[in-house]
Amino acid sequence: MDLAKITNSIKTIPGMGLGAPLIIVMILAMIVLPLPAFLLDLFFTFNIAFSLIILLVVIYSLKPLEFAVFPSVILIATLLRLALNVASTRIVLLEGHNGGDAAGKVIEAFGSFVIGGNFAVGLVVFAILVVINFVVVTKGAGRVAEVGARFTLDAMPGKQMAIDADLNSGLIDQDQARARRAEIAAEADFYGSMDGASKFVRGDAIAGIIILFVNIIGGLAIGVGQHGMSFANAGEVYVLLTIGDGLVAQIPALLLSTASAIVVTRVRGSEENVGQQVTAQLFNDPKSLLVTAAIMGLLGIIPGMPNLVFILLALVLLAGAYMVDQRHKKAQEKMLEQVAVPQQQERVKEIKELGWDDVMPVDVIGLEVGYRLIPLVDRNQGGQLITRIKGVRKKLSQELGFLVPSVHIRDNLDLSPTTYRISLMGVTVGEAEIRPEMEMAINPGQVFGSLEGEVTQDPAFGLEAIWIDRNQKDKAQTLGYTVVDPGTVVATHLSHILQLNAYELFGYEEAQNMMDNLAKSAPKLVEDLIPKTLALGILVKVLQNLLRETVSIRDIRTIAETLAEYAVKSQDPDILTSAVRAALGRSIVHEINGVQEEFAVITLEPELEQLLHQSLQTAGENGAGIEPGLAEQMHKSLEESAQKMEMEGQAAVLLVSSFIRPWLARFVRHSISELHVLAYNEIPEDRQIKVVSTVGQRT
Repeated sequence: MDLAKITNSIKTIPGMGLGAPLIIVMILAMIVLPLPAFLLDLFFTFNIAFSLIILLVVIYSLKPLEFAVFPSVILIATLLRLALNVASTRIVLLEGHNGGDAAGKVIEAFGSFVIGGNFAVGLVVFAILVVINFVVVTKGAGRVAEVGARFTLDAMPGKQMAIDADLNSGLIDQDQARARRAEIAAEADFYGSMDGASKFVRGDAIAGIIILFVNIIGGLAIGVGQHGMSFANAGEVYVLLTIGDGLVAQIPALLLSTASAIVVTRVRGSEENVGQQVTAQLFNDPKSLLVTAAIMGLLGIIPGMPNLVFILLALVLLAGAYMVDQRHKKAQEKMLEQVAVPQQQERVKEIKELGWDDVMPVDVIGLEVGYRLIPLVDRNQGGQLITRIKGVRKKLSQELGFLVPSVHIRDNLDLSPTTYRISLMGVTVGEAEIRPEMEMAINPGQVFGSLEGEVTQDPAFGLEAIWIDRNQKDKAQTLGYTVVDPGTVVATHLSHILQLNAYELFGYEEAQNMMDNLAKSAPKLVEDLIPKTLALGILVKVLQNLLRETVSIRDIRTIAETLAEYAVKSQDPDILTSAVRAALGRSIVHEINGVQEEFAVITLEPELEQLLHQSLQTAGENGAGIEPGLAEQMHKSLEESAQKMEMEGQAAVLLVSSFIRPWLARFVRHSISELHVLAYNEIPEDRQIKVVSTVGQRT
């Protein structure tokens, strides 16, 4: 049973929703009704226990939103404490002349045992507690809550952009994106509430000071004026009871203030509670423990110092440093063993007789990582890269129309520790270095400030980026940067490379699987097409041509029907590709221009188009007969026109005849990647063409 089911089952337990109303009723009763001493002791004890529970829940929570009701709990706890102050004030002033325990055993214990029955000491202790609570903890927590609320709200647009980027790259689905957006909204609400709730804690500390002086003055007046006590006797009785009452209230207040400070000062996004963070970050380096032990040892041998205490502490620190060092060595040995075991297995195989099993096939898609990046792909160490790569494969498979092969991930000790390498068919096609302990802040084009960090480039698209510390993430998002973790950097780079080289991933097996799947719904079509009308190899070449020009092959039925019609006339893959593109024209145009009826395009002057047509007829599709100067001038004009359309927010499309379209598509494929080259017969009849630029022979 998961956590959500457990929570829902707990909510259905009878009486589980009565806790808060009962506390409210109890608060009103304490304010209005006189309470006997026993009930007052019970409520004081409950108040201390309640504050301890709140503090421990905060310490053991992994993130603030796990205790999202905390601002409301602060209000309830504050009202409970103030109601106790009212009830205790009433009983102290009414029954204080009868003795120390007339107001309850708890107040008497704090007034006599804790401060030794000395009201002067009690006043000093109470003043110190108030200073700690009001000046240090409460004031600091209030300031942090105020700043945290402001930065959380400022960072919301950047976080929303990061979610949209992950959704578009296939790292998350719609449900995950919706959950993350809801979490961001809840986080903003939480820190906004904490900003207001901190004022309750601050007001409670001020109220404690006022109540103390009011009780002392009122007690002296009642003791001397109504009960005929001497001033000294009244001061001893009522001041001690008031101090005890104040201490009983201030200790839970200090616990609650500490809990508030922990909530607003902890690092967001960590998967560890506060105790684990302190242990892992404060005592993780044996060097700091060794240096501290040496200093304590030196102080311990100085004459006149408490030698035993200093030397004992130095020995404890030495023991701690030794244990931490041993733990690091064991972890390193374990990592080396994981790397060494495959190598030992390889040595054992060398002894055996060689066979075909020793000839390892190349990986279709390979990802090699340096040893410092192993935690990114190790689920036991919290690595999420494998899950993200599966998301990339799923998204690309849905977009392209065929199953993208699995990614073979392995470590490579020959690489730099923080470098990864992407390969296709055993050939390296991408390599980059990342910082696994940092975050990459990518400049999407417009930011509103600078960041401190290591300047770099996004390996996927070459955008300007900076490696920053994780505690700068909120600031970077506030300034307009898109912040991604190292795993997302690798997954995005892999996704971009697979999109560009999708045609290399498609082969005979993929084509046969597509035909087998199509045969389930259209058996006659597949039976007549392969191999009666068209060889499987020609089908593979046509589909590769489409993928090379980023045309999805999801609509395999339309592709197969078009090939069945045109294959009886020609077996040329390029001619068949043009026919299939015309049949897929509606989806091609929709992918580029959406549902807009008006389609802005670039065209060639008729003279230039006729010249290219004649040159290609004479020299073939390689275009060798085209004058280099003309090609360079045409390339420059096309690039300028494409950039102009991109700046106007329109997709750059060049519309030409179907005969010269394949050559022009190859001509601009790598140099003007944002320019789409379409043929006239690929435009649906319901689209209106608007010529925004014409490229001529002369500029």
